[in-house]
Amino acid sequence: MVALRLLLLGAPGSGKGTQSEVLRRQFGIPQLSTGDMLRQALAAGTELGLKAKDYMERGVLVPDDVMIGLMRDRITQPDCVNGYILDGFPRTVPQATALDQMLKSVDSRLDVVCEIVVPDSDLLKRLSGRWLCKKCGASYHVEFRPSKAAGQCDSCNGPLYQRPDDTIETARKRLEVYRKETLPLAEYYKQQGILKTINGVGSVEEIEQRLLSAIGKTS
Repeated sequence: MVALRLLLLGAPGSGKGTQSEVLRRQFGIPQLSTGDMLRQALAAGTELGLKAKDYMERGVLVPDDVMIGLMRDRITQPDCVNGYILDGFPRTVPQATALDQMLKSVDSRLDVVCEIVVPDSDLLKRLSGRWLCKKCGASYHVEFRPSKAAGQCDSCNGPLYQRPDDTIETARKRLEVYRKETLPLAEYYKQQGILKTINGVGSVEEIEQRLLSAIGKTS
């Protein structure tokens, strides 16, 4: 099996999480999220985990050097021998530079970076239309999965409500943050010659095939 070390980029609502899971199953490689790594390090009581805990308890961001250390520990574990999918890190160009330096130190590198691109109009529809049932927690979407009766749950007839995170205003702010902080990563990896741009509009299966074609590898 040829190793695949992949970074997926995409705005909130682009389907990046769904495709990460698809590729994880397709290639049999782990999906590495910063959240999971932090939780595992905290549970194990590692030196880096304790450092991260100190920052988290103070309500401040965990520094890049600690996150890079956690990443180094994780990618050198046996289940990453055939590759991995990075999820949520790096988010900025300085983090990407630090990641490159760390990978070089362990004689590794990213093979490909895939950016899933979706028009803002579609992203706003995906992000801002969710409604939840107050009684049973069932999830609906005004466009993709509407309830049969407006404002009422199909399962328990409970009232539907929208979380602050699911409003159009919040969606716009999330996309603004992405454009400002994370989108420059695309140009960074383009200059390295490893960026592939994927059309993120279509079915899960269609987007998966585009990703596989861009990666140029099969399981």
